[in-house]
Amino acid sequence: MKIILSFSIPLTVLFLFFLGLNNSSKYNTEKLVGNTIDDFEIKSLVEENKIDNTILSKNNFTLINFFASWCIPCREEHPFLLLLNKNSNLKIVGVNYKDKKVNALRFLNELGNPYYIIGKDIDGKVSIKFGVYGIPESILIDKNLKIVKKFIGPINKDDYEKILNEIRKK
Repeated sequence: MKIILSFSIPLTVLFLFFLGLNNSSKYNTEKLVGNTIDDFEIKSLVEENKIDNTILSKNNFTLINFFASWCIPCREEHPFLLLLNKNSNLKIVGVNYKDKKVNALRFLNELGNPYYIIGKDIDGKVSIKFGVYGIPESILIDKNLKIVKKFIGPINKDDYEKILNEIRKK
């Protein structure tokens, strides 16, 4: 009897912990929408330049996409990013997450490059600032750097349509 009780308390605590993560994840996503991005700065993957707010504000809409070459769902969403890249009202900024430059470039060479510019987030600190819990995740912002929508997980057909609808509104 004591053995069962000793297992039930840790399992209950673990269950409540994961339940709390799910709720906080949804809360943080909703909380981000409507906020403005400030002090965005990340090193470029290819050059030694920096990507910052001034680059993001040049576009009517920007989709910031967090990806990695080792991420299988990133491969699933990639065709939708290539389609979105054809829209002149949207620029896609890639943020390569905890990846090696050579692997990221091989990934883009193999699948195509939908990105206007690519930053590198080797230690994950930029991703944390955006509330990214895993990849892929994407954040749609307008030219005023206001967060319009956050997409958790790979962009799919429904998300693709939502993005197109958002960028057609303005």
